[in-house]
Amino acid sequence: MKPLTPATIAKPFARYSHGVEVPAGHRLVFCSGQLGVAPDGSIPEDVRAQADLCFSNIAAILGEAGMSLAHIVKINAYVTDRAHMPGYMAARDAHVGTPPPASTLMIVAGFTLPVFKVEIEVVAAAPEKRRKSARVGAEKF
Repeated sequence: MKPLTPATIAKPFARYSHGVEVPAGHRLVFCSGQLGVAPDGSIPEDVRAQADLCFSNIAAILGEAGMSLAHIVKINAYVTDRAHMPGYMAARDAHVGTPPPASTLMIVAGFTLPVFKVEIEVVAAAPEKRRKSARVGAEKF
């Protein structure tokens, strides 16, 4: 992945890239928005803990495709209050790779349950897995 941060525009406000170029020959995974719900159904009160769970859930989804959080190229994140931004951003910075992905953060009115404070969706990219090709015409007569 190649970060795109042109010198002709203002630098990013935080640890993210203005854009990310995905080279040809890469496969993509689009993750639905993840909420801070633990496998047992519990939901922590703290926004950082919720964001950490979001990234944990995303890691599990990406793992199903043979990818990791390091493969994230784009993040869309939503918080319900400006006060939740630092907790989310600390989690994001702890979980994403270098160079950082392109990122959008929006403040929204709420989610399906009032207890949720953050939702995170991502796009990830990784090189195509190479398959062994069958040798055609290699038989001897």
